[in-house]
Amino acid sequence: MSNSNENKPQVNIRIPGMRGPRNHGMVEKPKDGRKTVSKLLKYFERETGLIVFLILVVVVVVFCSVMAPDLQSKAVDTIAEGRYSEIGGILIIMLILYGISSLSTLFQNLISAVLSQRIVKKMREDLFAKIVDLPIKYIDNHPHGDIMSRMTNDVENISNIVSQSLGSLVSGVLTILGTVGMMFYLCPRLALLSCSTVILTVIVTKYLSKAMRKFFTKRQVLLGELNGIVEEKVTGYKTVVAYNRQKAVACEFEKSSDELTKTGIIAEIFGGSMGPVMNVINNIGFLIIAVFGGYFAIEGIISIGVVSAFIVYAKQFGRPINEIAQVYGQIQTALAGAERIFSIMDEESENKEGSLSMENTKGTIEFKNVNFSYRKGKQVLFDFNLDVRAGHKVALVGATGSGKTTVVNLLMRFYDIDSGEILIDGVNIKDISIEELRKNTAIVLQDTVLFSDTIRNNLKYSNLDASDDEMIEATKLGNCYNMIKHFPEKFDTMLTEAGQNLSQGQRQLLSIARAFLADPKILILDEATSSVDTRTEKHIQDAMVNLMKERTSLIIAHRLSTIQDADLIVVMDRGRIAETGNHKELLSKKGKYYELYMTQFEGNKI
Repeated sequence: MSNSNENKPQVNIRIPGMRGPRNHGMVEKPKDGRKTVSKLLKYFERETGLIVFLILVVVVVVFCSVMAPDLQSKAVDTIAEGRYSEIGGILIIMLILYGISSLSTLFQNLISAVLSQRIVKKMREDLFAKIVDLPIKYIDNHPHGDIMSRMTNDVENISNIVSQSLGSLVSGVLTILGTVGMMFYLCPRLALLSCSTVILTVIVTKYLSKAMRKFFTKRQVLLGELNGIVEEKVTGYKTVVAYNRQKAVACEFEKSSDELTKTGIIAEIFGGSMGPVMNVINNIGFLIIAVFGGYFAIEGIISIGVVSAFIVYAKQFGRPINEIAQVYGQIQTALAGAERIFSIMDEESENKEGSLSMENTKGTIEFKNVNFSYRKGKQVLFDFNLDVRAGHKVALVGATGSGKTTVVNLLMRFYDIDSGEILIDGVNIKDISIEELRKNTAIVLQDTVLFSDTIRNNLKYSNLDASDDEMIEATKLGNCYNMIKHFPEKFDTMLTEAGQNLSQGQRQLLSIARAFLADPKILILDEATSSVDTRTEKHIQDAMVNLMKERTSLIIAHRLSTIQDADLIVVMDRGRIAETGNHKELLSKKGKYYELYMTQFEGNKI
């Protein structure tokens, strides 16, 4: 049989049952930093009360730290002038100020921690709500590990900045303003000379921050890609081992890890250099105060106490700058992560236009002149026309890549068609509520999807309102009731991740029973029996005969033995319908279906 996989877009990780486009070598560009900060501030607006309280506490801390050096100046002058009786009162006031400052700093840290958790909680909720509302096309185009990295690593980086650095940033700004104010109050000329280093600080920060932003953003992108590799290889670990690809996989990981390491080292070099550079600039400031302060003291312009205060203020002025410099790399990492988070939030949600109900739907399906492509220039369906009568069993067969699953994806509105119409009972599916459409359509995929929960909850996933009696009946129809009875906890048996404690056949039986429980008007089976043995397949086929009565059924199958009793068999070839008819009619035509049949049952090579 020919394989037309060239029509399929290539992807990093395949979602069970989906055959949409994939994208290798995806590069994300950082967005406007101001825009990112603006979006982050919207999350802070929700916590206005807590932020006001934090600012008040910070103001108290800054007030104490600004006033203490002035008291120290007075203490020094008092000692120099021999007024020892006044020292005790000044020292007590200083002790009280330092005590209040320490207590306020503790409250500042506690408030920052609470604020960070509230903000990232809301951000995680918004991000996850967006992810589950994204179209299948987006999920198919982006590695799953990278999406998970945004939910975990990127959000956690923002949390760390808010809890560890937000209060410091606010207090740092206020400290700088308060300190500069006191310096000008004590000696304007010496204050101007001390502040001359600010110009040098601005220049250094400007150029270093530009380089830091570039590499910290790149590091976050590479981290997402690395997570994608890990997620993909762990998910497909059996295949890796089966083909002895452990060394190749390890080399692939090492290559990606090396690139991340190199970028991380460069980012940390730039981030780590900010602190030492700022220390050099601060030491220049100390030198200026020592030289000119000493000269002014000798000339009697200022007292010795003022010089000592200026030394403390210079250190106090440089401390918040150093702190900001030290966390600047973390800030860049957080902003880079925020850009990646908001890039998802800015994506268009799944198109949910349509409001009509399917309450009295019979199940007639019509494809009219449908054209579709996953990627521009790579068309998958060409002028596709198909009528499916209500209650009929229609099978789609053909070589891999012929477009069978694409037909189902379009019917479920996982993707939107390029042109044409898909009608249910004469109504365009775009006019039908997407919730109604999927509520009345049950699908069983080739790759089973079960969750880490009880068998009961996995079965009722398709119908939360179903009774236990209905659930039991569905399992009997799905020929898995006896299997469940043999488990110690029966329906309350916990399934491990993806149902790994069950065989592939058992998982498929449960997924089919779940579809039965949905009681759909339209049933879709995408290679639903491909993973079960012949005997189990026969049981499923017998049960499905009763299930599909008065229901419209679309079956995608490679095993032609499973669809010989179909009312209509549609043979597809490279996105077009090659021929239609029932089993006997198609065999008599000796066309594409005949070739497929002879290949499977007679062993002839076509």
